[in-house]
Amino acid sequence: MRHLVAHRKLGRTSSHRKALLKNLCTSLVLHERIVTTLPKAKELRPFAEKAITLGRRARTLREQGEVQQAVHLTRQAATYFFPGNSGAFSKQHDTDAERTAGVAALQKLTGELAERFAARPGGYTRIYKLGPRKGDGAEMAIIEFVGKE
Repeated sequence: MRHLVAHRKLGRTSSHRKALLKNLCTSLVLHERIVTTLPKAKELRPFAEKAITLGRRARTLREQGEVQQAVHLTRQAATYFFPGNSGAFSKQHDTDAERTAGVAALQKLTGELAERFAARPGGYTRIYKLGPRKGDGAEMAIIEFVGKE
C-alpha cells in the first residue's frame, strides 16, 4: 500500500530532488515551455503552480497597497527558484552583476505571468506526452504555460 506517500523520488536524494525541481521551475518560468521526462513534468506541475499562485497573490496585494504582505509572498515565491547573486561575486567588485536566472524568473513571475494569470483560479500549466526517447526509452513530455502562443 502507498498510504501517505506523496511524491516521486526520481532516483535522487531529497536535496538533489529539490535542486532539480528549482532548476526546472526556473527554466519553465523563463522559457515558458520545457521538454523533460514525464515523471519530472508531473512532479514539476504542482511545484510551479504553487509558485505562480504566490506571485499572483503578491501582485494583487501590492496593487491594493499592502506592501508588507506582498514582500512576504514574493520572498516565499523566491524559494521556488535558485537564489540571486549571493556569493557569486566577491565584495571587492563594485560592478553591478548581471541578474541570475532565479532573480529574472522571480521578476517575470511577479510581473508578466502574474498579470497574465490574474483572472485564472489555477491550472496554469499543461503537459503534452511526446512518446519514448530514442536512447533509453524514457517517456518524454512538454510542460508549458496555458495561453502560450
